[in-house]
Amino acid sequence: MNQLEKLDAAYIAGFLDGDGSIYVRVKPNATYKFGFQIAPNIVFFQSQKGIKILEELKELIGGGYIRFRKDGIAEYIIGDMITLQNLVKQIRPYLRLKKLQAELLIQILDQKSRVVTQEDFLSLVKLIDSFLTLNYSKKRKNGFTSVKTLLEQKL
Repeated sequence: MNQLEKLDAAYIAGFLDGDGSIYVRVKPNATYKFGFQIAPNIVFFQSQKGIKILEELKELIGGGYIRFRKDGIAEYIIGDMITLQNLVKQIRPYLRLKKLQAELLIQILDQKSRVVTQEDFLSLVKLIDSFLTLNYSKKRKNGFTSVKTLLEQKL
């Protein structure tokens, strides 16, 4: 993750406010201790015709990857914890629309690093559920109630 100039940090924050998303998914994954992977992401969207701007963002930020969707949209995805933490800390003062999501992401990343017990994990999933009030998600499948039920069935 690169150290950003203030002007670049403000630009990236504006881009994220307009054409980006901050979210955390809880994905089933049997290789993880509690059977779920916590997957935080910041994503910037652009038409594939505007790929150059996403490449410039990637160069400025210094992490993540670009993928092309079948619907003509390109996504610049940042998912590693260190890059996410550093990026949010640098752009948070300039965010307007996604400020609450950024603050929630920082809380989640901090709590994620301290998960030891199943109770800790469920507390983290409950915190992730807070995104429901901040983001519109039509695909969300795994929340506190369903994760708790599945963990209890394994006992």
